[in-house]
Amino acid sequence: MLTYKGYTGHVAYDDESGIFHGEVLDTKDVITFQGTTVDGIETAFRESVDDYLEFCQERGEEPDKPFSGKLVLRMSPELHHKVFIKATKSGKSLNRWISDTLESA
Repeated sequence: MLTYKGYTGHVAYDDESGIFHGEVLDTKDVITFQGTTVDGIETAFRESVDDYLEFCQERGEEPDKPFSGKLVLRMSPELHHKVFIKATKSGKSLNRWISDTLESA
């Protein structure tokens, strides 16, 4: 995984063509990059992110932000109740308990 300006790139190696290819994971837009060396793929990743941000600016559009910090989670009412009880017993809000539990997972 590569990271740059809050964006994450996933890289794979294609042994048939002898190139690395990657995709930025954090956007709805499709951002890809490729290279033949580790340095090349890292540079291509950064350039692709910069090109994406520049393209958005030229069009007057907001780029996709990697994450807002909000997550909609669906679960059974029974599990919701169990989680609520655990959070209450620990003296935390439901949101804080879930965040802490995920952080430690």
